[in-house]
Amino acid sequence: MEDGLVVVGRVGRPHGLDGSFVVEDASDDERRFATGATVVVAGAEASIVASKHARGRPVIRLDRRVERGADLCVRRSELPEPEAGSYYVADLVGLAVVEEGGATLGRVDAVDSGVANDVLILDTGLLLPMVDACVLEVDLEAARIVVARGFADAG
Repeated sequence: MEDGLVVVGRVGRPHGLDGSFVVEDASDDERRFATGATVVVAGAEASIVASKHARGRPVIRLDRRVERGADLCVRRSELPEPEAGSYYVADLVGLAVVEEGGATLGRVDAVDSGVANDVLILDTGLLLPMVDACVLEVDLEAARIVVARGFADAG
């Protein structure tokens, strides 16, 4: 993914015969898929020319054909600043994760939406819950996350 872009969905299965498709892993922000909105697909901007919902999922048609499975992105600068204590996944991916006291645990590869809370997935295979008891500090400027002792222990 190109720097400065945030994934808001993925091109899913076709819907109808006019080039429309279901948006998979869609952002909760309905405005991202409204008619007239712009997304970046495969490095180029595309306009949404039709938008509706089917079975609770967004269905859109772009002004050009795109490959199934392609990421639908928006520019990071177009997103509102998150509320205090909230972060965009794109801001967390790549951050170093250190345990309180300094032990390096790895880097954030992804953030998974869990049932009870989000989960940090580290490049070392470690999974850490995004809860206050575990995540003590997220420092975007220093590019690191500090977690409490005990969450990285095998068990």
